[in-house]
Amino acid sequence: MAKEIKTIGVLTSGGDAPGMNAAIRAVTRKAISSGMKVMGIKKGYQGLLNEEIHEMSPRDVSDTIQRGGTVLRTARCEDFKTEEGQARGAEVCKKYGIQGLVVIGGDGSYRGAQKLAAHGINTIGVPGTIDLDIACTEYTIGFDTAVNTAMQAIDKVRDTSSSHERCSIIEVMGRNAGYIALWCGVANGAEDILLPEKYEYNEQEIINNIIANRKKGKTHHIIINAEGIGHSTSMARRIEAATGMETRATILGYMQRGGSPTCKDRFYASMMGAYAADLLKEGKTNRVVGYRHGQFVDFDIDEALSMQKDISEYQYQVSKALSI
Repeated sequence: MAKEIKTIGVLTSGGDAPGMNAAIRAVTRKAISSGMKVMGIKKGYQGLLNEEIHEMSPRDVSDTIQRGGTVLRTARCEDFKTEEGQARGAEVCKKYGIQGLVVIGGDGSYRGAQKLAAHGINTIGVPGTIDLDIACTEYTIGFDTAVNTAMQAIDKVRDTSSSHERCSIIEVMGRNAGYIALWCGVANGAEDILLPEKYEYNEQEIINNIIANRKKGKTHHIIINAEGIGHSTSMARRIEAATGMETRATILGYMQRGGSPTCKDRFYASMMGAYAADLLKEGKTNRVVGYRHGQFVDFDIDEALSMQKDISEYQYQVSKALSI
């Protein structure tokens, strides 16, 4: 018989993502409605080691669901990657009576949760990352907002690119994953989409494509470049020199991580946060919440971290066919 969980903690770790506040709100209110006490931990694992911990009430998460970022703040913590840091984190949890912990973040955050579980703290991971790069789930909190922010920005760059008959290289975020680039490339009607998973670093192919399109009468050219490839500014210089077409690089950067979350991010984050609280109430540990085939599900963290994710070949081929 699993020991009854009376007090849980919640933290956000790694990069912030729109919708994290909705997840914090859902964890807090669902847990309290289930008879558990909730402790908010500020600044991720660093805040756990520093004991930046306070009790959360339903009112503490009022008027937060529409806000970007994370009200609990976030940070990266090198100390928590050590065995000493992990043991210290578990000791702090026990000191504050925290029997279970919800960790909202990406795969690096899950590894921290995995280590805490080994020290006797029930842990549940919730996928909060704009990169959509967690293999066990079809959806990660923040992706929808980030991809829409990028899409709207690219539309604006496209207008000026068309007016000046330019080639524009627009770099989007995603770390080593190309999902934001792929979705924006299709949604913005880009002529070239450069993805870390597919790109063969053949700039001559891009140059040939620009020249061929100009012969067909195209007056501008949009290239969506993923962060995992990068070097957009130097690429722009080389393309301009090779084609004679004025070429500019625009790096969208951290604007993609901010802003009020979309309805989809608020809804999915709320469901995932509530589901995480339910799993702790049931005495579950070392689990990751995910979304698959229309259902909210959970996986063992070890299994989740071993999964591999790649760009859909069909989606990639469609993106190329639509760019002619």
